[in-house]
Amino acid sequence: MTKDEPHKKKNEKKKKHKLFTPRKKKSVEEDAAIQYLKAQYDKIVSDEIKTFKDFPLSQKTLKGLKENNYIVPTDIQKQAIGYALQGKDILGAAKTGSGKTLAFLIPILEILFCKKWTRLDGVGALVISPTRELAYQIYETLRKVGHLHDFSAGLIIGGQNLKFERKRMDQINILISTPGRLLQHMDENPLFDCSQLQILILDEADRCLDLGFETTMNAIIENLPPNRQTLLFSATQTKSVKDLARLSLSFPTYVAPHEQAATVTPEALQQSYIVCEIDNKLGTLWSFIRNHLKQKVLVFMATCKQVKYMYELFCKLRPGVSLLALYGTLHQEKRERIYQEFCRKSNVILFATDLASRGLDFPKVNWVIQYDCPENVDTYIHRAGRTARGVLGKGEGLLILLQHEESFVEELKKSKIPINKISVDPSKIMSPQRKIESLLSDNTDLKQSAQRAFVSYVKSVSLMKNKDIFNIQLLDTDAYARSLGLIIPPRIKFMYKKMNINKVSEKVTTDDTIKKLKSKAGDDEGSDLSESETDNTPILQQTKKVKEKKDIPKFDFHSDNGDSDEDVFIKVKKKNVEVDMTAPEEEYTQSKKKGKPLTKAAIAKKILKKKIKVNTTVKFTEDGEAIDDDKKDVKSELAKQFINENVGGIDIEKAKEVLREEDKFDKIRFREKVKAKHKEQKRKLKNKKKEDDGEKDDFGSQSDSDDVDLSWLPDPDRVYGEKDDSDVDLTKPSNDNNTGSGSEDTEIYEKYHRPPKRKLLENKGIPQESIAPRKVKKIEEVSASLSVQEAEALAMQLLKSKRK
Repeated sequence: MTKDEPHKKKNEKKKKHKLFTPRKKKSVEEDAAIQYLKAQYDKIVSDEIKTFKDFPLSQKTLKGLKENNYIVPTDIQKQAIGYALQGKDILGAAKTGSGKTLAFLIPILEILFCKKWTRLDGVGALVISPTRELAYQIYETLRKVGHLHDFSAGLIIGGQNLKFERKRMDQINILISTPGRLLQHMDENPLFDCSQLQILILDEADRCLDLGFETTMNAIIENLPPNRQTLLFSATQTKSVKDLARLSLSFPTYVAPHEQAATVTPEALQQSYIVCEIDNKLGTLWSFIRNHLKQKVLVFMATCKQVKYMYELFCKLRPGVSLLALYGTLHQEKRERIYQEFCRKSNVILFATDLASRGLDFPKVNWVIQYDCPENVDTYIHRAGRTARGVLGKGEGLLILLQHEESFVEELKKSKIPINKISVDPSKIMSPQRKIESLLSDNTDLKQSAQRAFVSYVKSVSLMKNKDIFNIQLLDTDAYARSLGLIIPPRIKFMYKKMNINKVSEKVTTDDTIKKLKSKAGDDEGSDLSESETDNTPILQQTKKVKEKKDIPKFDFHSDNGDSDEDVFIKVKKKNVEVDMTAPEEEYTQSKKKGKPLTKAAIAKKILKKKIKVNTTVKFTEDGEAIDDDKKDVKSELAKQFINENVGGIDIEKAKEVLREEDKFDKIRFREKVKAKHKEQKRKLKNKKKEDDGEKDDFGSQSDSDDVDLSWLPDPDRVYGEKDDSDVDLTKPSNDNNTGSGSEDTEIYEKYHRPPKRKLLENKGIPQESIAPRKVKKIEEVSASLSVQEAEALAMQLLKSKRK
């Protein structure tokens, strides 16, 4: 094999590969298909359609529907798709869960396909949704059904990266957005161009056109071209002429397949309601959750702060099921994660506001609980429609009402909503009231959250339009505060403002009545009224004052007048003297208003600047070192890792492992403490023994510490003669202070004191320098048993040993 042969083989391989050739444009085939589809649009009859294949749709759309198991169209889809393909404006109204999303997504794909829309043509279809979650759901459905088409789609919602959206705005064909972010791009983004818009869709149109989005929607509609097709869909469709005129709808086609149905809500939805006291609502919800741990439950509440508090509280109480919370003030990424998690799980409880009541398709929801009474019938329909979705979907709804809210049921029945009253067995209600109060006493953050939830609920009730149902005067705020775990209800500022306004109006009315009475009364009565003109008190109080003036006289012992009338003992000093108690309060309020009021946020900023830790307790070790957080004083690596993880709920198995690891260190610490305790006890006993073993005299006092005066005793040197320091006997009397002879002393001492045993032995001739007293006794005993010769021999040996 030569060197050139491998190069030849490589060249041969290269020749075999074909060069890239672009696909041939199927423009002729597509044009023929488009012409055929357009010709079939006028022949669509909604009653004859049984499957999606009966519609004149493109093959790409039919294949996308088949892949996602969309085979049989619903009633709203049968009617709306045909009219939309014919180019008519539509007002679509259907029950919740009837498939309104596909009813406008399929026409979007077909209209742009027939017009051969490309990325260079800009925005061809615009879908506006009132909530971010609904917009995200529509976008996901569009991706599934239309992924075979060449159109580009974009999701423009708040909480996302604005710079990322700006750069790609000129390449989007189908735009799905919320009103606020759409208007922001219209005002700020030069790449946004909707001059070629073909079709506009408003999902949940009644919500998009209400007062909350009125100014935003008006600004958006002004920027859109008038020559367009408009589709409006909702379960509670608006028929307001004003709203339709704003959207330039002249003769829209009204599509409502379920308008003649017996019920507005799905037939498979079983609806019921209960009436309870306000302080039993939380206990009822807790008992319900504890008895439905294996089901998927959605709980609707009135305000975001209520949802936040309930979620935090139930996480502390641990009902035994996964808990989630969805409300408007959460970050967008977290909202999307919670939405997806609730869709994925089968046993879970979701606390939510009305944010989750519009259009969201949660799969297999077993129960929808409306914890707070909805604002109106439309809100009730949308809330209850989160369950029993689809053709075969089943579900149950429960509405919790207070006694003065029971009249809301009559409005539901008038709107063709079948609902039955049920009763709850009081013995099965488990109220965690004491546990909640203890949790709030330990956790200040949870207590503040409860206070905010209380105020937000009371405020929401006061802002409701229907005052026959939502009457704040009938609301027992003290009982509601207790049910949340608050012993003292928080102060509600807007309530006090209303009360002050009412007081001012009452004062005005009382002044008017006084003037009328004065004009009608005679001179005598008029004089009495003139005296009380300046008073702002009610008439009943003024009549009481007049009676007091007649019955009880006023005594004045120190009159300011210079009259020296001794005869007048009782004298009325002044008439109608009253102290105006409101004046100092007004001055205080005025002075208080002059200064800038300190808010909670301002106080918190000051504390942060000074780096003060509020409501913290510092614990110390035995060595005097401060422990910042007693719970985080752990030794094992597993425990440290477990503490640093911010995960909702508690993993019981992992917590058991952590406790086992910490027990090992705790045992070592316990042993060390026991050893130290025993050591300290031994030390104390030793010190006590030393104190007890000290030498004591006859009176119990220690001789070492006491200084005894021995000057009265005779001098021992004079009695026994002078000796070395080693032979000094402390029992002899000393006479260092006396200068005279000691013969007298010795005689007295020998007379009254017996000589010691040592002296006697010395007198007998036994030396005491080397022989101890005990040895002397032994020698005497031995010498008594020996003979004279043996004793002499023993004495000689002792003398020899001493000399050596």
